[in-house]
Order: sequence, then structure tokens, then C-alpha cells
Amino acid sequence: MRRISICTIGLAFLAGMGLASSFKAEGADLSKGKSIYMELCIACHGLDGRGVGSVRLNPPPRDLTSAGVQEKLDAGLFKSIHDGRKNTAMGTWKHALSDEQIRDVIMYVRTLGGGASSLPKP
Repeated sequence: MRRISICTIGLAFLAGMGLASSFKAEGADLSKGKSIYMELCIACHGLDGRGVGSVRLNPPPRDLTSAGVQEKLDAGLFKSIHDGRKNTAMGTWKHALSDEQIRDVIMYVRTLGGGASSLPKP
């Protein structure tokens, strides 16, 4: 019983922070996401998302096609784009992109890991 109470309190706390919600990039615009990626992300992450762009960084950009990235929840990817990642060149995009645009980019990033089969099922 105590275990259930702790889990319930934890989930309520996370839901209040917006982290436990069923955030998904569903309904995002794939073509807009690709356009944004090609304009803003390609220099570091490369055309195919493998992290081999025209800029050499240390540490290198994440390989967006990797299982480690593709297995992340949309909420985790959103946080990485929105807030940036510490100790990397991945800065915050919350001032340059709207939440909707970030969702669009996430939808496109999902295609880099396996094409149309990696898109969320309706």
C-alpha cells in the first residue's frame, strides 16, 4: 500500500511538471519539421542525422539515427531541443522555435531512424 502511495504521489508531481503527460509529436507537420531541420540542424547533425555535419564539435553531436536517440520518448527529445544539453554545443532553442516547431522537428527526427516505419501509428 505504501508503495502505491509513493508512486501515486510521484506521478502526480511529474504530471504537475508536465513530464508524465502523454506528450507526443503526433499531429506535428513532417514537412515543416524537415524544413526546420534543413535550415537549423543540418550544420551539426548532418543531412542524414548521424552527427557528421559541416561543423566539428567536441563532444560530437548526437547521432539522431541511433537507438539511444530513437528510443527516447518525444518528451525527452522535446526537452533536449527546448532546453539544450549541458556540456555540449546543443544550445537551447526555446527562444528561436515555438513548441509546435519543436514538435515538427521531432516528427522529422523520427524518420531518420527508420523512415516511415518509425513514425507513430495512428
